[in-house]
Amino acid sequence: MKISSVAQMRNLDRTAIEKFGIEDKLLMENAGLATFGVIQSKLGVGGRKFAVFCGVGNNGGDGCVVARKLHSNGGDVKVFIVGNPDRFADSAKMNFNIIKKLPVEIIEIVDADSVKAYVLDSDAIIDAIFGTGLARDVEGLYRDVIEMINAGGKPVFSVDIPSGVNGDTGMIMGAAVKADYTVTFGLPKAGNMLFPGYDLCGKLYVTHISFPPSHYNDDSINVEINTTPEIPPRGADVHKGDLGNALFIAGAAGYFGAPYFAAFSFMKAGGGYSRLASPQSITSFIADKGSEIVFIPQEETASGSIASKNKDDLLKLSEKMDMVVLGPGLSLDEETQMLVRELARGITKPLLIDGDGITALCADLQIIRKRTAPTILTPHLGEMSRITGVDVEEIQADRINILQNAARDLNAIIVMKGAHSLTGYPDGRIFINLSGNPGMATAGSGDVLTGTIAAMFGLGLPIGEAVRKGVFMHGVSGDLAAECEGEDGMTAQDIMDYLPLAVKMDREGLDDALRGRYEGVTVI
Repeated sequence: MKISSVAQMRNLDRTAIEKFGIEDKLLMENAGLATFGVIQSKLGVGGRKFAVFCGVGNNGGDGCVVARKLHSNGGDVKVFIVGNPDRFADSAKMNFNIIKKLPVEIIEIVDADSVKAYVLDSDAIIDAIFGTGLARDVEGLYRDVIEMINAGGKPVFSVDIPSGVNGDTGMIMGAAVKADYTVTFGLPKAGNMLFPGYDLCGKLYVTHISFPPSHYNDDSINVEINTTPEIPPRGADVHKGDLGNALFIAGAAGYFGAPYFAAFSFMKAGGGYSRLASPQSITSFIADKGSEIVFIPQEETASGSIASKNKDDLLKLSEKMDMVVLGPGLSLDEETQMLVRELARGITKPLLIDGDGITALCADLQIIRKRTAPTILTPHLGEMSRITGVDVEEIQADRINILQNAARDLNAIIVMKGAHSLTGYPDGRIFINLSGNPGMATAGSGDVLTGTIAAMFGLGLPIGEAVRKGVFMHGVSGDLAAECEGEDGMTAQDIMDYLPLAVKMDREGLDDALRGRYEGVTVI
């Protein structure tokens, strides 16, 4: 499903009105009716008490529609206006004027304490205070009301987005409602899908409010949920060479886990032939755990990392590979960092750069820009900060735009790791991944990701699809591990061990619960 920005949604609304004649008042009616439908299905309406909190913009107008529908179907409704009702305009004003004529009590809030008793006596709260266009931090009375709603302990239904969540970034603007259910309109906004906004939405629904599919699937909307292609069938007569040849250039003294997890996860995810070029002094230790890997021991620097004298042999070997993974656990040794840059210049095959490899390339990003073969970068937020020169806090506040700019600038596919990892492409497309869980924030998890991506390419997916499929499968494996082992104490070994089952389940078709979770939003 496509994901819109706030500006794109405004444009979709405007085009719907001007091109299709779907008037603003009809869009508002459709939005309110959809929200009412969710309330009715999840809680019931007749004989229930509802506290409807409305701001004085269009979101408040949607709330007025909800209040009218609840009243019409036997609900006991009180509407609480946060702000000056004289500021209602257009369709929102029309819907406010309608409920003023109904036997529905309307209260202009002076202070949050004055309405606390009714909130505690209600069966549910409808949050229609702010929409997706909130541009400044919530303060004063608005903050007090939001905090009261959160403290009320009642089911909360948010209209479009929980009030206080930024519609473009998902960030909390001072304070934000924590909803149990959110009904968003047209398309999910980025703030509905990015943390912490996603977590505050609760169960997320979307109604297209009468938009035709050609409208909400427009090619100009280039952010979407990571719904991945099928893995190609595994033929009955395949051999290991048919399932991908990958070279992993990884490891240093004291860094045994990264090369092992990267190279071995390639095979656990279905890849065929995994070669590991690591310092000769650590090869035997890695072989004790992953004897199926083909080892290519490397001469070392004084600090135990891969020496530059290995360059020519590595470049020659890389020509026989389908993909090269460069960087896991290589160390920050100056000679090895220089080797990474020379290898990146010379490798002509698809190249995935992770960890210490990213650090090395940040010293000369022009190397990435000049590459003609596909390049994949898999940075965490700190590494993304080094790539872009932007502070981590600024990246968190503008993840999509910063990722789009970096992918275009470097002509690379970039997987920005984290909760709901983002995969960005040079053409501006962004995919938001919904598989995975907090237990995967553990040492070595990113190394398993590199091997999984390489495996998806080895299994026959085109490179662009292999990257986002690898991100997805890595998350599914983590979810299976969490279900069986729990999130606390999960290790990279656990994630890797569940890769075969994850691939098996993906091939056979995920069950309804997992599929619904990974779709992220229910269309109504």
